[in-house]
Amino acid sequence: MKWIFLACFLISNIVFGQKIYWAENVKLNWNNFKSKINNQRGANVVAYTNCGWIYSYVKSSNPKAPIKIEIQTVFNEDKSWKDVKRINDYVLLHEQKHFDAAEVYARKLRKEVAEKIKTSSDFDRYFKAIYNRNLKEYQDFQRTYDGETKNGMLEDKQSEYNRIIAEGLEKYKSY
Repeated sequence: MKWIFLACFLISNIVFGQKIYWAENVKLNWNNFKSKINNQRGANVVAYTNCGWIYSYVKSSNPKAPIKIEIQTVFNEDKSWKDVKRINDYVLLHEQKHFDAAEVYARKLRKEVAEKIKTSSDFDRYFKAIYNRNLKEYQDFQRTYDGETKNGMLEDKQSEYNRIIAEGLEKYKSY
């Protein structure tokens, strides 16, 4: 029986251990970047953070029944890459901010979902559109963030985005 438990524990660790869920006290480190493939294919890319959201819900077949929706921000270790010859703490901070920005947009999504989706019927009617709009805003932000900071190389722009992201985390902290 002990062996079965140990085997299940090790397998679940392998399967589920490749995601880091965003938490204020959890910061990324270079060991979290486990992909061997630079899927960005750019010679100037020093690291790549693969992060976003996952959601789950419990709903009833009764359209008026309350619904429970959970949205989490995740960092995917097996899809995040680093160039071990060029990494440093400054680049790691830039990558952390990608993860933090994902949490800002997850909080915005949680807020809108909490305000507009109360029942199973609301979920069926509104969730997909709310999710897709928030996802587009999040993706646009991430592209703009990399573009304006030149992937973190422009220190003044990086500082500006550090502030913007910190303000977003604070503004939506109750979500």
